Amino acid sequence: MKILEVKGLAKSFGKTKVLKGIDFSMEKGEVVAVIGSSGSGKTTMLRCINFLETADQGQIYVDGNCIFDGASGKKLTPAQERENQLNFGLVFQNFNLFPQYTALENVALAPKLLAQERPDYKQNKKQILAEIEENAKSLLDRVGLSDKRNNYPCELSGGQQQRVSIARALALNPKVLFFDEPTSALDPELTGEILHVIRDLATKDVTMVIVTHEIDFARNVADRIIFMADGVVVEEGTPEQVIDHPQNERTQAFLKRLE
Repeated sequence: MKILEVKGLAKSFGKTKVLKGIDFSMEKGEVVAVIGSSGSGKTTMLRCINFLETADQGQIYVDGNCIFDGASGKKLTPAQERENQLNFGLVFQNFNLFPQYTALENVALAPKLLAQERPDYKQNKKQILAEIEENAKSLLDRVGLSDKRNNYPCELSGGQQQRVSIARALALNPKVLFFDEPTSALDPELTGEILHVIRDLATKDVTMVIVTHEIDFARNVADRIIFMADGVVVEEGTPEQVIDHPQNERTQAFLKRLE
């Protein structure tokens, strides 16, 4: 069973059709990189899947369960959207860390807020919070920041801040982890830090979708490449198929512009 299926996803802003029917699916543990020119719809697709935008049409399935059906005509409640969002983790290109919190506090914040909804929270508050903090420490260790737990974002490099944001996205144990241009705000020498972390996650069967302009980055980390243009999936396949031997003229033209 596919862990994520997207069928016929469409989105317009006013009279502008940004997504014109996106179809793709992925297996558990697969890493998919989405490439394409600015304005091709990559980020809008990501935002619709993560319920930061509401698609006009299409379906989204997680583990075979339909969590969004644009044809139903039913608007999701805020509670339903939040529940759907818990399937996914999202790493933003500009980190979006809370400057007033330490790295550890940034990672633990969302799980602590979610824990307050548990029926046993008041009775077991001390134990629950201790477990959340231990998990946050473990995640920071996982991204190589065990010595930066008590540092504030302003005390961290861009690469370190992005690694904190990756740990934060993993804190709620999402089924699929999304990255929106994870290296675009970094100096070139720091890109390797993030590539190393993502490669490590891939070896541990973390399912990931990475929207990126970095073709070498996509080649090095992805199992499969999706090339988008004008709101549709134009071509998809292995990095060798899409990047080294593209079949579609639009893919060829896009890659040639980057040479």
